[in-house]
Amino acid sequence: MKKIIVGIIIFIIIIVLICEFTPVSEVLDNIIYNNYVSDNGWLYVDGTSIKNKRNKNFTLKGVSSHGLQWYSDIITYDNLKNLKESWNINVFRIAMYTSENGYISNKEEIKNKVIEIANNVIDLDMYAIIDWHILRDNDPNTYKEDSKEFFNEISNLYADKPNVIYEICNEPNGNSISWDKHVKPYAEEIIPIIRQNSPKSLIIVGTPTWCQEVNAAADNRLDFDNILYSCHFYAGTHGEDLRKNVEYALSKGAPIIISEWGTTDMTGNGSIYTDKANEWIDFLNKNNLSWINWSFSNKSEGSAIILPTYTLINEETGLSNDFNDYLTDSGKYVKNLLKK
Repeated sequence: MKKIIVGIIIFIIIIVLICEFTPVSEVLDNIIYNNYVSDNGWLYVDGTSIKNKRNKNFTLKGVSSHGLQWYSDIITYDNLKNLKESWNINVFRIAMYTSENGYISNKEEIKNKVIEIANNVIDLDMYAIIDWHILRDNDPNTYKEDSKEFFNEISNLYADKPNVIYEICNEPNGNSISWDKHVKPYAEEIIPIIRQNSPKSLIIVGTPTWCQEVNAAADNRLDFDNILYSCHFYAGTHGEDLRKNVEYALSKGAPIIISEWGTTDMTGNGSIYTDKANEWIDFLNKNNLSWINWSFSNKSEGSAIILPTYTLINEETGLSNDFNDYLTDSGKYVKNLLKK
């Protein structure tokens, strides 16, 4: 017993001496924190970096759903928990298509699905990106009034949740759609609505040409705090030229997030381009950029994480199937990246 007491006393003396000669901030830096909301809280933008509540650089890494109107059945609590525990994701992107029989056509049904998934992500201590997924509607102003209504309701619902990040326009596109005339004016109307309810939330803003013109956004940035500009790439199509755009944007002080990327070409289909994807990952790591991979779905395409043969319930046993047993080549590659 005396030896135990002496050992405890010596341990306490050592800790006191460490604290005496080492700044408290350095001592705290050596404490191991988790990679989730409970230890990182409200994220904010500082320069071109995302930082956590302890003012340390923070990186979001995870996966995105495909369109909820098609593939939401596999986004269950258990599968999200599996992604967290076996893939090490800390963010899940909820891709809510506006057109293509998405939110505009089925507002209550799709909105309720968004809320269900977001609540599960929050319960699992992860970050959730709620993505207003424009695509075929090209111009974010097409459904601007619907966007105002949606983001007012959702940001009010999650006003006190540091988990929730808002992506207000997925991929503005089309030859006539520009940052200065279309995307920035749209953002200047939507952002204040979110800010009124949730002043501290991160907000992601898409850029023209399917989120490639980050240089245009960098030259005419939004006058709001905690804004991230989105770049999207598909490894088989986009390479050095797009990386130069990102480098330019960063050099101008514009914070960039890769809110969607795929291992295939821009169609989302075909074989995966491992070498070209590795070049991108090296670039993202070098610049400490957050990324979200497309897509957590069992769609019959190369960029899907799960094979189309996957079903949620095994008909023979009546038990849930583990999607890790049904990974595509892209799924295996991305899982390996996240586990590293």
